[in-house]
Amino acid sequence: MTRRGERSGAEAPGLFERPLLAPLASRLRPRTLDEVVGQESILGPGKPLRVAMERGDTGSILLWGPPGTGKTTIARLVARHVDGEFVPFSAVTDGVARIREIVADAEKRRVLGARTVLFVDEIHRFNRGQQDALLPHVESGLLTLIGATTENPSFEINGALLSRLRVFVLQPLDRAAIAALLDRAMADGERGVRAGRDASDGAAALQLLPDARDLLAEQVDGDARRALTVLEAAAVLARTGVIDRETVTAALQVRVPAYDKSGEQHYNLISAYHKALRGSDPQGALYWLARMIRGGEDPLFIARRTVRFASEDVGLADPRALEVALAARDAYHFLGSPEGELALAEAAVYLATAPKSNRVYVAWKAAQAAADATPAAGVPLHIRNAPTALMKELGYGAGYQYAHDAPDAYVPQDYLPDEVGAAQFYAPSAFGFEKEIEKRLAWWRALKARSTQPGAAAPRTETD
Repeated sequence: MTRRGERSGAEAPGLFERPLLAPLASRLRPRTLDEVVGQESILGPGKPLRVAMERGDTGSILLWGPPGTGKTTIARLVARHVDGEFVPFSAVTDGVARIREIVADAEKRRVLGARTVLFVDEIHRFNRGQQDALLPHVESGLLTLIGATTENPSFEINGALLSRLRVFVLQPLDRAAIAALLDRAMADGERGVRAGRDASDGAAALQLLPDARDLLAEQVDGDARRALTVLEAAAVLARTGVIDRETVTAALQVRVPAYDKSGEQHYNLISAYHKALRGSDPQGALYWLARMIRGGEDPLFIARRTVRFASEDVGLADPRALEVALAARDAYHFLGSPEGELALAEAAVYLATAPKSNRVYVAWKAAQAAADATPAAGVPLHIRNAPTALMKELGYGAGYQYAHDAPDAYVPQDYLPDEVGAAQFYAPSAFGFEKEIEKRLAWWRALKARSTQPGAAAPRTETD
């Protein structure tokens, strides 16, 4: 009989009785360039970063890419290839005092002919003081800076520092690369999933079924670190030694959307939504709308952009578009999520399938430009208001013709100042309701031409 906390010799070792190991993703971190999976665009034979590393002089660089694409791994490999001391720095916890220590150590190494490679993960969290403190030492070459960021450096890194860095863009790993990485994790007995397991622990029998591997490669969205973390969790859950689709699904838990509400993804996805609407593609519009909603975007922000689109890109080709967009905003405000999201989807489909015209948008821009160019142009006398006797004596309102007294309720007269002349700001398109607007304008043009012919009767003026 075994006491509590003891086990018989036939039982498998307990979790805490196995040798303590680093996480699988850390154990499998590539030690050479040839072990790196993916990123062939910058690390393939003859590609710029690989050539610089093989030459032993990369200069200061910035690695920009989503999580789990190898930024830290590449930074360590750069330090090895340039024969430099790898010094990590946390933009979150370390400050300018730590930078001074690093600089002092770097100066000592340089005397000995050694380089210092300063690795700053999450470099977008650098404040301006930290960036300014680094700048002269990066410029002098005392420090070889390697920054890593998931955020667009155009927004997050100040121009002075960014101009001294070569930017390399890392892409999410494709499914084939993730699958190859998972196969390596299963096959490597020293660093892979089986590391630290003995025969009684089922190490030799542990296997990853092909369809489970493919599911995992699909679900991690190109994140190698997450793929290995999930595989490690699935190996623990696989009581029979077989990692199947059900085991992988259990280990995956929730698939987190790749989205941020204030960074580049925020702007990229709303841009994609807007362009799908403009391109009359309801499928694309619904997809990007769903991506933003699932990512946690504020639905009222989307509603505001939808209203803007109705005015800018549909305009008078379908005057109801603005009504639909405003109604969707009000419906969401009234219902909230998730019920109100359907109103946004309805508006997206309506706007995507509506005829498009930006003629009002173009006309408004042109009118603004004319107003900026003639800010002091006076209102023509005949269309000025004349509420007092003095103003009437000065000619205010003199000669104004009252359109409703004309047989066709139209009088040809000028409504623009002389400085603007006969400018044409708005010209309707040939789409949707604007075809009807063009007919109206053509009718009024014909009336104007007829009314200016000799002998045409003139309507009364307002002073009559």
